[in-house]
Amino acid sequence: MPETLPFSPAADRNRQPILEQLQRLLPASGALLELASGTGQHAEHMAPALPGWTWQPTEHLAQTLPAIAARTAHLPSVLPPLPLDVTATPWPGPPRPDWTACFDAVYCANLLHIAPWPVCAGLMRGSARVLRPTGPLITYGPYLERGVDTSPGNLAFDQSLRERDPAWGLRWLHEVQAQAEAAGLVLAQRIGMPANNLLLVWRHRTAAG
Repeated sequence: MPETLPFSPAADRNRQPILEQLQRLLPASGALLELASGTGQHAEHMAPALPGWTWQPTEHLAQTLPAIAARTAHLPSVLPPLPLDVTATPWPGPPRPDWTACFDAVYCANLLHIAPWPVCAGLMRGSARVLRPTGPLITYGPYLERGVDTSPGNLAFDQSLRERDPAWGLRWLHEVQAQAEAAGLVLAQRIGMPANNLLLVWRHRTAAG
């Protein structure tokens, strides 16, 4: 593998704790759509540990796709990465095939706080459409919560994000829930993770009971 591939220290730190949760949450096999694959480090690490799953990486930034492809080319269960704008309707958009109810899981780490707020609605709406009826949307990252003290580290991180781009920043969980519910998804599980992050499991309202 070329040593010049982009590398995220955060993705390297969080990949194993997230993988352990995916191994617990997901069935033995299926098709997974990863949104905002970034450097491809999560696909590279997790796909071999989920041998029954086919992994479809995607990324909004087209210039990152060659690096994701290079990082995962040796993994037969990882498909070539595709460009995807989560605010587009539908996913993935013509001329590609329709993805309606094609995936058994959608996975997205560290997107909502480094994207404009409309991305949240697009994420929920698109995920609800491409997921099979019982499939989960699994999101990971830091959130703000009513009634829960925000750690000093997350407060500083939120401030630094907003200084970089006023449209960025940590999202209030109840506002994210409202966007999910508008798309027909409900929060089924809230899992505390290292470094004051949350793993959230969203499901179709009918599947969540």
